[in-house]
Amino acid sequence: MKLLRVGTAGSERPALLDAEGILRDLSGVVPDIDGALLADDAALGRVRAAAGSGELPVLDADGLRVGPPLARIGKIVCIGLNYHDHARETGAEPPAEPVIFFKAADTVVGPDDTVLVPRGSVKTDWEVELAVVIGRTARYLESHEEALARVAGYAVAHDVSEREFQIERGGTWDKGKNCETFNPLGPWLVTADEVSDPQDLSLKLWVNGELKQDGTTAEQIFSVAEVVRYVSQFMTLYPGDVINTGTPAGVALGQPEPKPYLRAGDVVELEIGGLGRQRQEFKPA
Repeated sequence: MKLLRVGTAGSERPALLDAEGILRDLSGVVPDIDGALLADDAALGRVRAAAGSGELPVLDADGLRVGPPLARIGKIVCIGLNYHDHARETGAEPPAEPVIFFKAADTVVGPDDTVLVPRGSVKTDWEVELAVVIGRTARYLESHEEALARVAGYAVAHDVSEREFQIERGGTWDKGKNCETFNPLGPWLVTADEVSDPQDLSLKLWVNGELKQDGTTAEQIFSVAEVVRYVSQFMTLYPGDVINTGTPAGVALGQPEPKPYLRAGDVVELEIGGLGRQRQEFKPA
């Protein structure tokens, strides 16, 4: 299923995109799309039955804002330097273990919402990423099979980053990762049963119409299954948590000088095969 949330910010309603590409209203079936829904087999069963019935009300998508596909996100765990080609372009050694950092849930906006260039920023960068949405509690998992069984679905994430804040201002990466609007998510939460192999997904990103990133999850150093298993050794993952699994080559940081960092007025578009497309205009904070 392709689950999404539509409406004005803070007042989104649950919806789904059916097999014919028709937008349908789920608000009469479930109150929202969140961790509680993803962990509730009976509620998900009702959604599937409603989706199959063809009787859900049709929503007019014209002019309707698409919000983040997941409400009340618990935590966003991010994996750095998780693509062989991205490590090479930045001159970094491939990590021996996954590099973990966090984004606050309040960085999340809709897939086509405005992204704000922070005040004082000179190195705002782009990163298309596969987001993994947790649907079952994960704690000290032992196998990849157990890890994938905890995944509710997948989405497109844009891990917007301010490189000066991240790298040159001291401390951890978090200052360059948690600026306002720095995690567009969606348009859809595609349930795991519709993604046959999370290691066979194409990722693309354009800036002002120019293709900058053109990669595949096959380039990941640590697979989706390994990332979920590994993270569960250090923290408990709960339904409604999200893992951003890293970005392929092609970011501004990896380009020759002068590096083409984002400025107000730039437009970024990104997509992952089967998971949908995003478009953001960048404006000053």
